[in-house]
Amino acid sequence: MLLLTESDVRHLLTMAMALEAVEEALRKMALEEAHNIPRARSQTDHAMLHVMSASAKTLGIMGYKAYTTSRKGTHFHICLFDGRTGSPTALIQADYLGQVRTGAASGVATQYMARPDAQEVGLFGSGKQARTQIEAICKVRNVRRVQVYSTHEDNRRRFAEEMSEVCRVDIEPVPRPELAAEDKDIVITATSSREPVLNGHWISEGTHLNVIGSNFLGKAEVDAVTVRRCESIVVDSKEQARLEAGDFAQALEDGSIHWADVHELGQVIVGRYTGRAHSQDVTMFKSLGIALEDIAVAARIHAKAQAAGLGRVLEW
Repeated sequence: MLLLTESDVRHLLTMAMALEAVEEALRKMALEEAHNIPRARSQTDHAMLHVMSASAKTLGIMGYKAYTTSRKGTHFHICLFDGRTGSPTALIQADYLGQVRTGAASGVATQYMARPDAQEVGLFGSGKQARTQIEAICKVRNVRRVQVYSTHEDNRRRFAEEMSEVCRVDIEPVPRPELAAEDKDIVITATSSREPVLNGHWISEGTHLNVIGSNFLGKAEVDAVTVRRCESIVVDSKEQARLEAGDFAQALEDGSIHWADVHELGQVIVGRYTGRAHSQDVTMFKSLGIALEDIAVAARIHAKAQAAGLGRVLEW
């Protein structure tokens, strides 16, 4: 069993690798060659444990991701098992891995749902998840400019400076939230807000949305107007969305949308559902972050680590 630390993961993992792994995993799920178990949670008075698992028979892997959250921080790990023997093969620290796989899921959705000529990007949020969102989008579209808004001026300014160099694209901090949404081809919400940060009236025709910050029914980054304006709504897992997609709650309650209107990204990838029918459509990818994405990326890292002779072997 191979132990890979955060340092090992950062050395091995690239966004291109994650994009390939996530797309392949979601395709497998659409073809019923993979199985995803939604996140389950338990808690004490001070911390919460989150556990999710998945398997992909044609990839020969299965595994789980577990992490804890508290006021003192978060701790993530993934355990991989051989899909034939059931033997444990790898234990991987997974904080950075999770950030990259979340960005990759949005990148795959953008590839299939955003207009091919999309260049102008708006971003809400300036944390770790926001970084990998922009990295992924810049891999799948010829981005000309990003305008970023977050509630703290210093954070958005620092983010713009750092990520402009990383992505080699013009990233500008903006002082008002509507400026990160108006006249944009792609809008990303990557915040920890419990209340909507995106007003649907700000969105232009033809915009693609990646909504990634919330995975609790009691939290929403976008308002009901945003959801109502979408001609196409796609999630990574519909089963998990029913448990966690707080962004849909109000629109579902008032009957603006129904679960029959929501489709899975894997179905778009295999061509069973159209992610964008017309250039003027507003489209949305609501990311929950599913175990199958984590396991698929972890398997690529594990294989690369074995080839490079990295990691520490643990006796089981």
